[in-house]
Amino acid sequence: MIRLKAPREGETVIDDRVQGRVTVQNAEIDDFILLRSDGTPTYMLAVVVDDHDMGVTHVIRGDDHLNNAFRQLAIIRAMGWPEPVYAHVPLIHGQDGAKLSKRHGALGVDAYRDELGLLPEAVSNYLLRLGWGHGDDEIISREQAIQWFELDHVGKSPSRFDFKKLENLNGHYIREADDRRLADLVAPKLGISGEQKELLLRAMPELKPRANTLNQLAEGAAFLFAKRPLDIEEPAAALLTDDARQLLHRTNKSLGALAEWDAGSLEAAIREVAESHGVKLGKLAQPLRAALTGRTTSPGIFDVLALLGRDESLARIADQMVEPKE
Repeated sequence: MIRLKAPREGETVIDDRVQGRVTVQNAEIDDFILLRSDGTPTYMLAVVVDDHDMGVTHVIRGDDHLNNAFRQLAIIRAMGWPEPVYAHVPLIHGQDGAKLSKRHGALGVDAYRDELGLLPEAVSNYLLRLGWGHGDDEIISREQAIQWFELDHVGKSPSRFDFKKLENLNGHYIREADDRRLADLVAPKLGISGEQKELLLRAMPELKPRANTLNQLAEGAAFLFAKRPLDIEEPAAALLTDDARQLLHRTNKSLGALAEWDAGSLEAAIREVAESHGVKLGKLAQPLRAALTGRTTSPGIFDVLALLGRDESLARIADQMVEPKE
């Protein structure tokens, strides 16, 4: 094998753009291997040659490679090549303060998109803010990042990866995103296309304020495409008492008589039913939501009715109502 004869005297200094001035005594650098006995190069040699051939001027990487920089610099100086600028950034840690690993849920970037339902601009923004900042700015576009980023503002301390903060940041980007783009991303998760996808698009302004991820968007939209009779979740089923089912019967009759099926007409009719039977709007809206969606949460009840349409709405209510007692 072939080794590099490292200098024995003096010291090697790196003025790292993040870590500052770092010094290692040359006596601590061993005569490390460049080529193995089978003629293949080691990482230490290959990375230096690769960087040189590609004209790399700045080596920016994790601070766990800082020790390698002193060995690589010995090769660079032995070859008489230009020395790069080094910047060793701190690693990302999990919530427990340990190096981020698979046990923390560290995933490939495609999993953040496909499994967690995160938008690329949200992930980029969050990763950018781990260890770097621009004043108090939290929402930073890619264009702003290109304009503002400086290595001098990278911190030395490790950052902790917080999935909840990432999810909340993603919610901001979902609310800012184009409805058609979101519908295109969510439709495959629901297995829909054509007219159903257009319904999803119409519902998006009501759905996205309630979601932080594409998965939550899909979950929130699922009621639109559910087959009758609906599977009623247990909390929603608890709202469908005998009295509530009777009230649904009266509501169904009132809604069925409407000439126009729009949010304004629907709201007026439901409020009239509630007032005429001496109950607050919420006492009617809650079981109505349960009957229409099978859940306790959804977009506004008048929007739900408008999106589902007359026939589907009346049929879902009919599935859950009972004749009023005399």
